[in-house]
Amino acid sequence: MIALSVAAVLAVFLLYTSIAGGGTPSLKPSQLQGHAGRVSLAGVVVGPRSGDGRNAPLRFRLRDIGGGKALPVRYEGSVPDLFKIGRHIVVDGTLRKGTFVAVPGTLVTKCPSKYAPKKT
Repeated sequence: MIALSVAAVLAVFLLYTSIAGGGTPSLKPSQLQGHAGRVSLAGVVVGPRSGDGRNAPLRFRLRDIGGGKALPVRYEGSVPDLFKIGRHIVVDGTLRKGTFVAVPGTLVTKCPSKYAPKKT
C-alpha cells in the first residue's frame, strides 16, 4: 500500500513538472529584453570575440539564428573546442545591464549541419 502511494505521488510530480515546465526557459536573443531571471539563450556567435574564458572573460555577441540584433555575452569557464564565430550555441545566464552574463560550464556548441534538412 505504501509503495502504491509513493508511486502515485511520483506520477503526479512528473506530470506537474512536464506540464508546468520546472526548467530554465529557452529564448532567442531577440526575446530576452525585459525578461528577468535565468534563461537558456540560443543563437549564433558573431564577432568580435575576445578573451579565452579562463584567464580573461570570453566576450562575444550572440544573435538569433535567422538574423537580427546581436546581444553582448560575457562568459567565464571552460570553452568547447568547437566554439567559433558562426557556430550555433546554447548558454545559460541572466541579462545584466544589457549584457548576457553566462553561468560557468553551461556553454554548449551545436553543429548547424546536423539540424539542416537533407539535400535531395
